[in-house]
Amino acid sequence: MAPRSSKVLRETDIKRRYSVPTGFLSSLPSFNGGHAVDFQAVDGSGRVWPFRCSIRKKGHRKPVISKGWRAFVDSKGLKVGDKVRFYKKENEAGANNHAYEIRAEKEIRIFGAVLGYAPII
Repeated sequence: MAPRSSKVLRETDIKRRYSVPTGFLSSLPSFNGGHAVDFQAVDGSGRVWPFRCSIRKKGHRKPVISKGWRAFVDSKGLKVGDKVRFYKKENEAGANNHAYEIRAEKEIRIFGAVLGYAPII
């Protein structure tokens, strides 16, 4: 299962909201002409996270996840430089409710050099 969204977190992502890569919008449920959509994602421990993705009503859509995002960041202890990946599950039984997975990865540094990322459960 390939990630639908993968992003190294910036300060705004940690302190306020997750700026969604625009390509992820096509993986979300339909906005049905509105400017927000709610969805749930399950993490590696099986915890379900409710999120809301919203877009601007006019101009550049600039999608962001605000509702539920800060609780996820705080729970996982995420910091600038860590990585988050969203996956869309294939059509599995019961996937309607939790059709997305979210995975957080902690940045690993030694002497200032990034060596890679380790999963956070």
